[in-house]
Amino acid sequence: MSILFAIIIFEVIIIIHEFGHFIAAKSCGVKVNEFSIGMGPAIFKKQKGETLYALRIFPIGGYCAMEGEDDKSEDGRAFCNKRLSRRILIVVAGVIMNLVLGYIILVINTATSDSITSTKISWFEEGASSQATGLQVGDEVVEINGMRIFTAMDMSYQFGNDEDSKFDMVVKRDGKEVELNDVTFATTDDSMHIDFKVYPEKVTVGSVITQSFKQTCTDGRLIYISLADLVRGRYSIKDLSGPVGIVDTIDNVIDSERDESSGEIDWSALADTMLTLAAFITINIGIFNLLPLPALDGGRLIFLIIEGIRRKPVKPEHEGMVHAIGMAVLLLFMVVVTVSDIFKLI
Repeated sequence: MSILFAIIIFEVIIIIHEFGHFIAAKSCGVKVNEFSIGMGPAIFKKQKGETLYALRIFPIGGYCAMEGEDDKSEDGRAFCNKRLSRRILIVVAGVIMNLVLGYIILVINTATSDSITSTKISWFEEGASSQATGLQVGDEVVEINGMRIFTAMDMSYQFGNDEDSKFDMVVKRDGKEVELNDVTFATTDDSMHIDFKVYPEKVTVGSVITQSFKQTCTDGRLIYISLADLVRGRYSIKDLSGPVGIVDTIDNVIDSERDESSGEIDWSALADTMLTLAAFITINIGIFNLLPLPALDGGRLIFLIIEGIRRKPVKPEHEGMVHAIGMAVLLLFMVVVTVSDIFKLI
């Protein structure tokens, strides 16, 4: 079941991403030679107009092949012959669709929940250290250690990744922003204990739209924070997960929603958790694709920006070589992460 869920999630995300490129290309008058779902031999093909639509046997990807995308073409409707602004739009369209999909999933998930978790403090434990060092009931947490707080997840991340359990915070109190230095929490067994709770918000049209947007920002920002932490050495390659690790995570999610006595799954709770996970994955795939790395949309965008600055394009063979090397490195990296995931399961 976990493998099936993983395939469905990844394939939907990839289809939406490639459909973004496809619809943008069509809108900009670019000739699309093929739109394919899956990889490998085709099990279904249909030519409609200038485009071949294909369903392929392995549900592990997909692509939108445009005329003149990776080489020169004399066709006036080729990608390489279109205005720079149109090519930029086509390149970023896949990322935009991933973010839109993530936002829509979060809207659905938030709208069907009982309440929304805010960042406004409602209650303290008796003798709470954080209250003694500056926090008050009614404070809305705005910033922690210099990071803007959008959601309760942001608060949890900052609290869970600090070393001394002391925090410089900014809160909104009586309509004004107040700075609080060295807010502390009690620690037990080398772990920090959060000694307050936050208010739940009512589920309304406005709160759903706002909260879903904030959660989209939180999920998207997390990949850049995680990459920075990886570079700083806070995390190692062993802490990363690829498709195998995500399948294992989904398996754990399914088990967590299974009743121990009857073995039955709480499908409502499972759907809620799976939607949250799917939104997180599609948003992060979209943001990851914007990284300025060869073979990614962000790498292609860099070459287009260079073209705009130089007033002439980089030679296709040079750009193609860079992307080919980047793809090889990316595939090698995926192999390393996958092997690491497998060893975690052994």
